[in-house]
Amino acid sequence: MHPLKIHITGAYGLIGNLVFKHLSQWPDRYELFGSGRRAVSSHRADLDARKVIPDTHFCIADLSDSQAVHAAFEGMDAVLHIGAVPGPEDTFDDVLDSNIRGTFNVLEAARKHEIKRMVYASTIMTTWGYAKYVEPYKSIFEERIKDIPKDFECVTHDDPIRPTEPYSMSKVWAEGACRTYADAHGLSVICLRIGWVNKENEAQGLFSNSIWCSHRDIVHSFEKALDRTSDPLYGVCYAVSNNNYRWVDLTHADKLTGFVPQDGGGY
Repeated sequence: MHPLKIHITGAYGLIGNLVFKHLSQWPDRYELFGSGRRAVSSHRADLDARKVIPDTHFCIADLSDSQAVHAAFEGMDAVLHIGAVPGPEDTFDDVLDSNIRGTFNVLEAARKHEIKRMVYASTIMTTWGYAKYVEPYKSIFEERIKDIPKDFECVTHDDPIRPTEPYSMSKVWAEGACRTYADAHGLSVICLRIGWVNKENEAQGLFSNSIWCSHRDIVHSFEKALDRTSDPLYGVCYAVSNNNYRWVDLTHADKLTGFVPQDGGGY
């Protein structure tokens, strides 16, 4: 059996390069390819720890360029769609090409090339409104420790979405688009609602601690989700570390993919 050919979009971004580096440990299982708008690391990534991708396995492909995306996906077995404009401060025009049009191009290329396995990098911010507007999550968001109850129910994948700005709105749209392609075209896809991953690999502050995801946990969440897509399904789960004041559910991630975080930030 040949190694699974996997294409990673945003391969020189912080998360994309961490995942590329992690999966490259098993060349007998995975043959990795990557793409990005440029062959340089994101300013969000640790340059000293980056994985340099061979030219034979990397191509320049802006997600908004459908022809480039289609060419990049030829011959692939699976896609890890991680590339995006990542900022909650970005405007609708900022996220339109990469996050909305780009995700459509990725899904269409997967359909055209009969790729049946995909993991999509969504975000915890699809439910950010709970932290901004709903107690007790608002107390965590505002770091009012005395108002945070000892026990509270976590936000789950079944709770209504609650985006707060164009970036998280674009991720909600993409989750829906993935569902469409799962139903209509048999794409097996898992959407990971990722917490806060930073190049320092550490939690900072009470609220940041509550949503932090370590480097070890984020790469394992992708590995587990990728393996799970060997069966036809559509699923959504959170990918964060097991932190103090964590307010999103992790039990469903375990049931869906087998992901159990190994790290956790304390505060």
